[in-house]
Amino acid sequence: PLRRQIPIRRMRDAMGNVGFVFAMIVIFAVYGGANWYLGRRIFRWLRLLFPRVGAGWFAAIYALCALSPVLAAAPLPDFPRYALDAAGSYWMGVFVYLLLFFLAADLAMLAGTLLKTIPTPVPRRARFYGGLAALLLAAGFTGYGIVNALQIRQVSYEIRLDEPGSPAAGLRIVLISDLHLGAVGSEKRLASVVDAVNRLEPDLVCIAGDIFNDDYFAIRDPEQAVRLLRSIRSVYGVYASLGNHDGGATFDLMLDFLERSNIRVLMDEYEIVGGRIVLLGRLDPSPIGGYGGLRRKELLELAAAPDKDLPVVVMDHTPIRLEQYDRGFDLILSGHTHKGQIFPANLITRMLFETDYGYYRRDASAPHVVVTSGAGTWGMPMRVGSHNEVVGIRLR
Repeated sequence: PLRRQIPIRRMRDAMGNVGFVFAMIVIFAVYGGANWYLGRRIFRWLRLLFPRVGAGWFAAIYALCALSPVLAAAPLPDFPRYALDAAGSYWMGVFVYLLLFFLAADLAMLAGTLLKTIPTPVPRRARFYGGLAALLLAAGFTGYGIVNALQIRQVSYEIRLDEPGSPAAGLRIVLISDLHLGAVGSEKRLASVVDAVNRLEPDLVCIAGDIFNDDYFAIRDPEQAVRLLRSIRSVYGVYASLGNHDGGATFDLMLDFLERSNIRVLMDEYEIVGGRIVLLGRLDPSPIGGYGGLRRKELLELAAAPDKDLPVVVMDHTPIRLEQYDRGFDLILSGHTHKGQIFPANLITRMLFETDYGYYRRDASAPHVVVTSGAGTWGMPMRVGSHNEVVGIRLR
């Protein structure tokens, strides 16, 4: 039987031994250096408040927090592995905001000394309140992010197709993506996602990739997840394309899970849905661990749409190379970006993608594009500056 994939092993298989070793050296150097700075900075602040706090106890507690994401990758029994995975996921969100705000506090004090508004050496009072502000801001952002990640928002779009009298007119599509089943909190959230989908009374449900979180065995209760997904109510059924996290050694188990969930997976395939649209599902160009030998085809390699008189809707997980879709395509549905998931990553996704969220159309001859921020979280179970969402699309 297949054993659970270890995340480090997946990385090594994807990158090769030399690339893996180099990447690990760089990652641990950067992460270790950042934790050395942050741990030292927090300890110095604590000493201002509690002069007798022990360096050994603090170092042990901080090291356990910092190492929890690494320890979660070890081949441990289920309970400690799940516990460390949860602790490590939350810690990474806390770490990001502690690092961000302590760096901001130190830069502010440096600027103050250069501008002569803060004396040199920096007074104890200024160091105390700078550290306090950093801690309070980090606590506020992470607390808000955790609570916000528990919410499911509904977003709606109306898409007016260019063809008058199209048989697709009035079609209600519900788009979700990035469930990341197996990630922290994903299975508890799934019931809320399914309820939100059913409330929209869709004609068609499209899942635009990243249904899994790299590994089928990361799902704690796959049978309950199957039952929930089977409870989706849709006139023409549920269709999915695959994302970059939907591959690897457990790929066959993932496909079996989707089949049992009554989800039709389109892997560079067209299907006519209800005689109203042609639906194309694309394989992602960068699957982690691969799709069992399958690869994404270029558009020229794909067969022509089976009915050229019907609008063509595409599920393509990652919104890149949108220019490849010409006037022969009407609507592109994507996810992947999470809209950055937590601030300030949304500033980065805006730069990386032609569109990282929402409705977009390059010009009047280009297809409509809808990119969702996703219905789940990856890594850190937090949302700051973005939302988990279910998207309702009505074609006109």
